[in-house]
Amino acid sequence: MKVLVAFYSRDGHAREAARRIAEDLNANLDEIIDRKNRRGIFGFLRAGYDATMGKTTDIAFEKDPSNYDLVILGGPTWNGKVSPAIRTYLLQNRDKIKRVVFFTTCAGRSGKCLEQMEELYGKKPLLKKVIINKTFDEDIRELIEELKRLVRSTF
Repeated sequence: MKVLVAFYSRDGHAREAARRIAEDLNANLDEIIDRKNRRGIFGFLRAGYDATMGKTTDIAFEKDPSNYDLVILGGPTWNGKVSPAIRTYLLQNRDKIKRVVFFTTCAGRSGKCLEQMEELYGKKPLLKKVIINKTFDEDIRELIEELKRLVRSTF
């Protein structure tokens, strides 16, 4: 079974989560690059605004999700919403993704991020998980264990 972990990360939390997941599942890793400058305080403010307004963005990624049996997709929650990079990735690839698992990283509450990801995908994901910064290590371990059970029972 081929597994892809695709992620977008501005501050590194989703990157670290994706890296750990890919390592434990022996999966391929693909970083989604947002070509819009989101660095610094103005980038942070623009990111929250764009997420709130449901905007898309110009992205780059390397791997074709249609080549995988399972795509694990994750990124940050911004202002309780899905980030523009993840929104764009789902809109561009939802018909190519056979099965999906969603995760989001956040400082506290994830708002409607996972629900928005599900709406954009148009089908129910196999699993969804919120990874909170304060309980990051514990949440990652839980997600990896859930993913291992899912892979054993589904594939």
